[in-house]
Amino acid sequence: MMKRRLLCALLASILAQPLSVRADLPDLGEVSDASLSLSDESRIGRNALRAMREAGDVLDDPEINSYLNDIGGKLSASVSLQGVRFTYFCVADTGINAFAMPGGYVGVNIGLILATQSEGELAGVLGHETAHVAQRHIARMQAANSATSPLLLLGTIVAAALAAKAGSGEGAMGAVSAGMGLSISRQLAFSRDFEREADRIGMQYMSNAGYDVRNMASFFQRLEQASRYTDSTAYAFLRTHPVTVERISEAQNRALDYPVKMRADSTDYLLVREKLRNLTMTPEEAVAYYNSTLSRGLYLSEGANWYGLARAKLQQHDRAGAREALAKARAKLPNNPMLYGLEVEIARDGSDWAGAAKAARAGLEAFPRNAALQLAQLDVALDSGDRKTAQALLRPLLDSKRDDPALYRREAKLYADKDPLRYHAALGNAFYYEQRYNAAMEQYQLASKAKGDDFYLRSMVDARLREVAPLAKEERKADRN
Repeated sequence: MMKRRLLCALLASILAQPLSVRADLPDLGEVSDASLSLSDESRIGRNALRAMREAGDVLDDPEINSYLNDIGGKLSASVSLQGVRFTYFCVADTGINAFAMPGGYVGVNIGLILATQSEGELAGVLGHETAHVAQRHIARMQAANSATSPLLLLGTIVAAALAAKAGSGEGAMGAVSAGMGLSISRQLAFSRDFEREADRIGMQYMSNAGYDVRNMASFFQRLEQASRYTDSTAYAFLRTHPVTVERISEAQNRALDYPVKMRADSTDYLLVREKLRNLTMTPEEAVAYYNSTLSRGLYLSEGANWYGLARAKLQQHDRAGAREALAKARAKLPNNPMLYGLEVEIARDGSDWAGAAKAARAGLEAFPRNAALQLAQLDVALDSGDRKTAQALLRPLLDSKRDDPALYRREAKLYADKDPLRYHAALGNAFYYEQRYNAAMEQYQLASKAKGDDFYLRSMVDARLREVAPLAKEERKADRN
């Protein structure tokens, strides 16, 4: 029921805008605005991601988001698609899958990240998905079938986006193809053409970013071989991205044209994998897992496994054990902001605010621009009740990231029960940038009625009320359907 309401709301927001349609459709091999303009694609992807967030499908972790967008940014730097800003995010699902949505939105499941055995393999998947977006495959699919109605196309895209995180094999590209009423044989042929193109273009992105392109074919081959011996739904990636022996062979032959690049896994990759692994197990299971791998030497990185054990111990609130494991991780790994982040978490678990603030400061001295540590430092000040420090830390962050909902939620926390005007305005801004317009309008209305003489803030609230009123009306209309 929840996802049905989200789908209705999403369709209403999309269909409220006109599509750019021209009669002169280009050849299939050309990227064109004939069926979907770039602004159409951006709106679809943005709203689909919002719906996934509201459904609880997106993992909102500053360290993981920063890492994925760092590696994705290196890959998408080769994309020449004006007006498209790529966003990479992690989906809270243990199935092995990844998908691309229109407008530059690329999702990757926890399960797929854990299935990779090197950063190059992860880069291969992200490069492949980035190519799907850059080559505008969804727009080209509609251009190839001009009889498709915009309503049907957009509906299937949105439905696919909401279902893509599940391990049911209902991938975005497959769902769109089915919605367009294509024959089974044509679906498969069309999909294979796009998959080969995404392999080819994705390899170019990988090479330009400094990765060995052979990692793409090797990962696909390993998944294909493993899937032969199981009927598990874990390998959803192979259903949404059909892999054949011929396609793997083509990718391997194409890789011969590129130089071999020996690139070690980054410490971020190793630590992100263990942070995600902890999310897939109970604390007891995680402790047993890491004790076993460390004793038998079964790991990609000993230091990363000590980090994983430290996180598992922290989940059990065994702070002494967590500190001991973290110290062993530091002895094996290069200095890294995620190590300071875990030190902050351990101190916060014991309400050691002075220790948490000290660890955050030390981390920022070593890594001054690390966004996750900046948020951690702010959270320590908020949780310890140090409002003066929190205000001083929050202002420059808001000045540099005015569209970040997470910062406005922290601003609302700062002023809760103390300044109703600023509290409701901040919460309204958080909902506004999350594109939850009814909730935003309610908070802005409360802010407009609250006491306070901040002329600038009241002017902003009034302007936002006028802006969100028609958007909220569309949202309510969709909710009634």
